[in-house]
Amino acid sequence: MLDSTATTRTQEVLDTLNAALESGDAERASQLFATDSYWRDLVSVTWNLKTVEGPEGVADMLGRQLEHTRPGNFQLQSGEVPAEEGGVTTAWITFETKAGRGWGLMRLKDDRIWTLLTALQELKGFEESRGKRRPMGAEHGAKKNRTSWKEAREAEEANLGYTDQPYTLVIGGGQGGIALGARLRQLGVPTIVLDKHDRPGDQWRSRYKSLCLHDPIWYDHLPYIKFPDNWPVFTPKDKVGDWLEMYTKVMEINYWTRSEVQSAKYDESTGTWEVKVNRDGEQVTLRPTQLVLATGMSGKANMPTFPGMDSFKGTIQHSSQHQGPDDWTGKKVVVVGSNNSAHDICAALWEADADVTMVQRSSTHIVKSDSLMDIGLGALYSEDAVASGMTTEKADMVFASLPYKIMHEFQIPLYDQMKERDADFYKGLEDAGFDLDWGDDGSGLFMKYLRRGSGYYIDVGASQLIIDREVKLVKGQVDHFDETGVVLSDGTHLDADLVVMATGYGSMNGWAADLISQEVADKVGKVWGLGSDTTKDPGPWEGEQRNMWKPTQQENLWFHGGNLHQSRHYSLYLALQLKARMEGLDTPVYGQQEVHHLS
Repeated sequence: MLDSTATTRTQEVLDTLNAALESGDAERASQLFATDSYWRDLVSVTWNLKTVEGPEGVADMLGRQLEHTRPGNFQLQSGEVPAEEGGVTTAWITFETKAGRGWGLMRLKDDRIWTLLTALQELKGFEESRGKRRPMGAEHGAKKNRTSWKEAREAEEANLGYTDQPYTLVIGGGQGGIALGARLRQLGVPTIVLDKHDRPGDQWRSRYKSLCLHDPIWYDHLPYIKFPDNWPVFTPKDKVGDWLEMYTKVMEINYWTRSEVQSAKYDESTGTWEVKVNRDGEQVTLRPTQLVLATGMSGKANMPTFPGMDSFKGTIQHSSQHQGPDDWTGKKVVVVGSNNSAHDICAALWEADADVTMVQRSSTHIVKSDSLMDIGLGALYSEDAVASGMTTEKADMVFASLPYKIMHEFQIPLYDQMKERDADFYKGLEDAGFDLDWGDDGSGLFMKYLRRGSGYYIDVGASQLIIDREVKLVKGQVDHFDETGVVLSDGTHLDADLVVMATGYGSMNGWAADLISQEVADKVGKVWGLGSDTTKDPGPWEGEQRNMWKPTQQENLWFHGGNLHQSRHYSLYLALQLKARMEGLDTPVYGQQEVHHLS
């Protein structure tokens, strides 16, 4: 009798895949994939972040890459047993390529591959100095004129950027730049992280005082050092800032504070950048090979202009400039916008006894924080998940293993549950006149974030203020300002001492335009979004985040960022790409993204 266990059947698929790859038969390997199937590769086979679809897509990728990257030796991960549920077999796997080693997750339907995630974890011969490879730290024995750790660090800090040039320059020292700096440090890539603030973490400290992370702690760890077990579930902004400052120091990141880029240009003849920096009043010219913009996923602040702004006698701020409510007690404040920042700012102003009006210009998706934690994140990022054996690394891989093309199908039922669970809450908002949505296809917050990076609020209390009419709600478009306030397109006049424009951010390539040139910004094109052809995410379909963590159309220019989860997870793949290039490894890129939108 044939053994039909999930383990045996999964091993048979892997054995067949290995045999096809070993013989260089891309067509045979592709026939292991179902008609509707997805192979998501993070750097290992494609030297790119790329998802291919169906046997035809697999055959094309392997036909172009097999000779160069030689994937193979696919195995079930040691200690992991394939699980079967609802006709789907899920298996953790390991594999090797010519350049490195990786792991991933495979799902089978009817003994054919439905989804496959392959994620490079290390480069052969250039492994991180961790675990059994960790440095000794102390050189035992007697030695004259030995250099101490402190002396070596001080010499490195004094020389890097002056007598020694960094291989990589990271512009932006928030969580994205810091996470990438830590990864590159462990891989031995000489790197400087630049930031304009006085201290690491000031990006958070400088925001409005009520700001907290809306994602729970299990979702927010940085690489290498996890938050301690007694850390709060939702971290206040100043506590985040202190953690980033500590992390920068103990991870030995070469971090230049009070440093602003004045200009950057690429020299094709040398393959290096010339970056002019004002470092605390000192003019320094850096010549890195690789340039990474880690200036925030949201890009430049979107500050619209309206007629009459110059005549307004009050104060106008973008939400990124708003310091908090302390100066506005008893004053009239209009907040233009209805997403995360707008709600947070309105709630803080109400607590400080300001007279607050929110102007909602378009519908907003709202999900209660507790419901999001329980239904949306609980299986992967929660205390219960940790207790069940779910590590941060495994959770990240499970999340990454769901192809963007079908991710919404997994999300819709979750948000349907939230809608039912919190029906009274949503009725209260609708009764207050708030315009709600659930995304173009009902897939909720995560897909809105991935597609457009905006259009939602994780409710931590501000919604109740709208329901109770404590924060006044007005719907419409701003037409102009006058001396005393804001006038909407229907003629409604809103008196204001302060107007906060919570109007979001533009594409990250806006920073490329400012720091390098508009020509380079247009060459790269729009940053962020999937090409889903939904609101604010124009097609065609990309299959991955535009221009993030992967090669762009501008040689040696990269974009890095996102929330703490993305900064942690994707910093590894960007760091491996940079390390491979530094070491001169062959890195033929498959599926280089084309440019369809400039911003």
